[in-house]
Amino acid sequence: MADHIENLTHFMKTHQDLGKSCPKVMQAFGGLHVAAIKDGALSTKHKELISVAISVVVKCHVCIDVHVKGALTAGATKEEISEAIGVAILMGGGPATVYGALAIEAMNQFTEK
Repeated sequence: MADHIENLTHFMKTHQDLGKSCPKVMQAFGGLHVAAIKDGALSTKHKELISVAISVVVKCHVCIDVHVKGALTAGATKEEISEAIGVAILMGGGPATVYGALAIEAMNQFTEK
């Protein structure tokens, strides 16, 4: 079992290191992230759910952790996240089931009390 909380913590640190190495690029990317994910015609919650599904389809472990956590923080329920993963499996086929399982695992770890 992956430790998604530890993975996310490690990612945040390495992402900060990347920001020190490429400050202009990472500052611009951070601005893009903020602009893309903020409430608009779609809520932040819905944008995070879309991001979860895309993360599963593109097979990005860290993206799964970032966006599952983001979806939960934005108020998504386990059922909503699971449904987004189901759409990802529709679009991504068999390989998406592997990453969908990782997303469920991450969700469960992030919601454990």
